[in-house]
Amino acid sequence: MEKQTAPPPVPPPKLALSRAEAAQALGISEPTLDRLTLRGLLRPSRATRRPLYAVAELQRFLRDTSAPEGCS
Repeated sequence: MEKQTAPPPVPPPKLALSRAEAAQALGISEPTLDRLTLRGLLRPSRATRRPLYAVAELQRFLRDTSAPEGCS
């Protein structure tokens, strides 16, 4: 009888992304992400030396800046 091995544990989803990861997730360049941050449209966490962009913050940004349904 063969011993079955358990699958490796799945890491939890990230709650925050680095500057590069956030830009990639939004499909924009890092300088564009910086401009959006300077304009106050995105609010990164400054809890660490480098800004972290919460996934929830990126989702809020997309919701708030999306055109209402039915508008083109």
